[in-house]
Amino acid sequence: MSSSGSMIKTFRNGESLPVKDVPEVGLESFLQEIVDLTGSGWRIVAYFGVPDREGVGLWCILAGNHAQLGALRSWAEDQLPSIAATCPEAHLFEREIAEQCGLPLDGHPWSKPVRYQHSLRRGHDAWGRTKLDEILPGCGDFYQIEGTETHEVAVGPVHAGIIEPGHFRFQCHGETVFHLEIALGYQHRGLEQALAGGPHPATMVQLETVAGDTTIGHATAYAMIREGLAASEPPPQAEAVRAIALELERLANHCGDLGALAGDVGYLPTMSFCGRIRGDFLNMTAVLCGSRFGRGLVRPGGTGFDCSPGQAADLLKRLEGLRRDYAGAVELLWNSPSVLARFENIGRVSRADALALGLVGPAARASGIERDVRHDHPFGLYRTSQASMPTQPGGDVMARALVRWRESLASM
Repeated sequence: MSSSGSMIKTFRNGESLPVKDVPEVGLESFLQEIVDLTGSGWRIVAYFGVPDREGVGLWCILAGNHAQLGALRSWAEDQLPSIAATCPEAHLFEREIAEQCGLPLDGHPWSKPVRYQHSLRRGHDAWGRTKLDEILPGCGDFYQIEGTETHEVAVGPVHAGIIEPGHFRFQCHGETVFHLEIALGYQHRGLEQALAGGPHPATMVQLETVAGDTTIGHATAYAMIREGLAASEPPPQAEAVRAIALELERLANHCGDLGALAGDVGYLPTMSFCGRIRGDFLNMTAVLCGSRFGRGLVRPGGTGFDCSPGQAADLLKRLEGLRRDYAGAVELLWNSPSVLARFENIGRVSRADALALGLVGPAARASGIERDVRHDHPFGLYRTSQASMPTQPGGDVMARALVRWRESLASM
């Protein structure tokens, strides 16, 4: 509960609540409450605007300890005072609100678009653009440093990788990278608007393709929304199949990331091995439902496929072999002095900075923060069978690699 005790409505993951139960407070009180809550250990989960002809409805969802979530809302008309200077984790949320709702930011340290899209609020744009203006991703202001000994490196949006397009600007002095700024939006599809008015026949397909490597994660989150609104729960067998699929997805992504880290420092053996092993983890998901990415597996109310005893035996046999192969590939990484020289004490993010930025996932755990939705806001099978939560104190590339490997061991 907040310091005031009345501005925030608390609830739990997967629980629905009537809109009228969420307090609507004045804008100044709303912003101060967010600052106070994040300063006392809460973090922002979602902070967004709902555009209207008369103004913008502002919503903030925060996560606290002990499985608590909190919601509060307010209203803005002409501009949004920025709290990013004192609450850095609000930085990108505020930029998104400005871009989508045409609400100028007052006092934001770096007010610029996130996805380079037109405002959804007719006749309003935070930067004075019109519907006739062409908006191109990556065209705008970037951080700069000056000096005859510095240089700038631009990469993308087309680059030699399999991730989606992004433009990267590196500000360098010799081999020291002072700053990296990323411009996205090259493949922004407007799925939020496409989902409005649903559910409809295309809804699950759209949710499963928000990000191809997180099909199970997004489908499970959406299924939980539908189940929460219907006050229903999937049967235990379906919860178990979902958990298996989520952990297989985690394994595939962590394995791919470790291979990518190896490739980024030019260590090809682990990169090549992990590329193949990631594919084997994806093939295990295909054993469950016929799709390597898990499409069609998760459905509101349960799953589209079951896991038979024969399938379970097949998965266990495959997993045992992959455990050995995966361990061998990663062991090569840890035993390479050239890799360690490029991992240790590089890209360090302190615990304090990670908390201020509201980091989550492996990035947070690699900076010593015990933060995992499976523990803090458990759902499904994780309510009764929690996975371990490895953390590392270093906050560097090595720590982030170790967290991924140790989480992989826990998933297996």
